[in-house]
Amino acid sequence: MNPFRRFWKQIDVQLMVFPGILLVFVFSYIPMYGVLTAFMDYNVFTAHRIFENPWVGFKHFEAFFNAPNFDQIMRNTIVISLLKFFIGFPAPIILALMLNEVRHLMFKRIVQTITYLPHFMSWVIVGGLVMSLLSTENGSVNILLKGIGAIDESINFLSIKEYFWTILISTNVWKEIGFASIVYLAAIAGVDQHMYEAAEIDGASKLKQIAHITIPSIMPVIIIFMILAMGSLLNAGFEDILILASNPILRPVSDVLDVYVYRIGIQNQRYSFAVAIGLFKAVISVGLLTMANYLARRAGSSLW
Repeated sequence: MNPFRRFWKQIDVQLMVFPGILLVFVFSYIPMYGVLTAFMDYNVFTAHRIFENPWVGFKHFEAFFNAPNFDQIMRNTIVISLLKFFIGFPAPIILALMLNEVRHLMFKRIVQTITYLPHFMSWVIVGGLVMSLLSTENGSVNILLKGIGAIDESINFLSIKEYFWTILISTNVWKEIGFASIVYLAAIAGVDQHMYEAAEIDGASKLKQIAHITIPSIMPVIIIFMILAMGSLLNAGFEDILILASNPILRPVSDVLDVYVYRIGIQNQRYSFAVAIGLFKAVISVGLLTMANYLARRAGSSLW
């Protein structure tokens, strides 16, 4: 069929897709010329004459790689990203599997609503809530620990480096677990119920049904989201770390790429330096995404 005729036959669908395409084009593709500033000594006052800025090659990349805290930033970024991946990625799958086994409809809806709600709260609200819970004066956590005799004096959790990763990952999982489980619940709902009936006749327990029917059936969805998660492996976080790690004492364990770019590149107006770090992160992310997709394709399911 002629492409124009096919487009016209699908005009209602195309009109629905067009705003999304326009949004991506305007905010993602048009600004890509700004990547060139990573190879310049960019001056914000010559923004309308970008090519008048002097070209400096890989100067800003070298400055980043030779920065005294480069190893610390990369370590924090990789460790926090891996913790979010290995703990945060399977958490919504487990929640979806558990909710799928709940037969009391009212209880199931209440649990779903409670777990979905934190996703719609901004990190400012979530961060304030966490700070209130961990407060040394009237924080619920310190009050509880004192009440059970676990501690004698209040602990300032958000000023102790050893506790930060645990607090950060726990908060992220609590905030996103419910919303992320929606896709997996939808995938589970599409599993053929006759397979469960046949498994029950054969005497399979609920755990065996989950292991041999549910998980293999939703594996293509899991693999796709795993590929996307691998592509964003260097996105250790920004708003959550910026709010929860406001204490400079935590910087040795909280300084990640995005926060470092904001502090050094944006606040200090080193825009070319910030763009260079962003470009470095983007190149690594594309490489990880391509590798994850290649491995997934060999397993039988991939994005492309």
